[in-house]
Amino acid sequence: MNRIFLDVHALQTVPPSNLNRDDTGAPKSAVYGGVPRARVSSQAWKRVTREYFRGEQLLDPSELGVRTKKVAELLAARITGLDASVEDAQALRLAAEVIETATGSKIQAPERTTRKAKTEAGAEEEKEAAPESKYLMFLSSRQLDGLAALAVEGAADITAYLKDKANKARAKQIADTRHSVDIALFGRMVADSADFNVDAATQVAHAISVHRVDNESDYYTAVDDENTDAETGAGMIGTVDFNSATLYRYAALSVHQLAANLGEGLREDEPLTTPVRRAVEAFVHAFVASLPKGKISTFGHHTLPDAVVVKLSTTRPISFVAAFEEPVTAEASGGHLREASARLADYIPEVERAYGDEQSTMTWVLRVGATTDKLTGLGQQTPSLSALVTAVGQAVADRMEKPA
Repeated sequence: MNRIFLDVHALQTVPPSNLNRDDTGAPKSAVYGGVPRARVSSQAWKRVTREYFRGEQLLDPSELGVRTKKVAELLAARITGLDASVEDAQALRLAAEVIETATGSKIQAPERTTRKAKTEAGAEEEKEAAPESKYLMFLSSRQLDGLAALAVEGAADITAYLKDKANKARAKQIADTRHSVDIALFGRMVADSADFNVDAATQVAHAISVHRVDNESDYYTAVDDENTDAETGAGMIGTVDFNSATLYRYAALSVHQLAANLGEGLREDEPLTTPVRRAVEAFVHAFVASLPKGKISTFGHHTLPDAVVVKLSTTRPISFVAAFEEPVTAEASGGHLREASARLADYIPEVERAYGDEQSTMTWVLRVGATTDKLTGLGQQTPSLSALVTAVGQAVADRMEKPA
């Protein structure tokens, strides 16, 4: 199919917050253009994007995957769900052997041999911990269902069953087809078996502030409610680091790679265009609307992007972060958003004139307030996120159906 690239650019202002912490507890930062910037890691935003799929029901659970070390326990539950006669210990053994055969990843006892679990009455008890994979394993709901069915089929003697070349090949084929949308978007890496890897269709940049940012520190105290008038001291004191910033966020989606990862579609009754469009729409919606929740109870930093620019092209992904290589300085009245919007409005046409394929590039703009009005001329204005998502999804479907 045609090479199709989707770029999502967003300007988002966050108040005092600590969205994504480093190993010292301070907000992550980076030096760009010779000055310190606020930074939110790509992993932090990819994580909340994946969570948004499920939390906001943008995708059916059957179209999503699970990334966990507890994959044997997860698969064992599906095995007993299929066949209630299989005891828990046997289900774990079946799950471990099937996963090792299908993925090449070792399933072994965890470092902690026991874990706390709740009884049916709600009390906590110590249980023997189930075996785990050495690292996070990413499997789709359909792959888990297929592997569970395979395990039940060979339950009488799973070792001998999986030694059969045909059954071994089936296990590998089940684990490496019918990928979930999140696996197709964000990829999968298995160190023990390169053939099991899935190339990510999406690249997410570290979000950085368009201006210089220096972290600040808040000194706080907590009062003991049971203190008497004679006890005037604080029950607890501490500090928390924070910053505030106008962030430039960017993600690139290779639609053709997404289509290749999804294969012939998640459902047998639909063409490939349908699940690809559904995945693209879910990604654009979730990436734009999601928000890392670090220290959110402390800061309540619930904001949405002030401006979103989405581009569909056939050339290559293009980030416009260089518009902010020279840091934006606050206006006399304060604020960075107006100047950041003006920078993008000036920079994007210049880059596209010099390098872009203007004939094949489509652009949509979603913006809020007068401070972003410089972006108006960049492309088709959309009145809402839902309208933006629908327009982008339809354009992707149309491009996919064009002859290569």
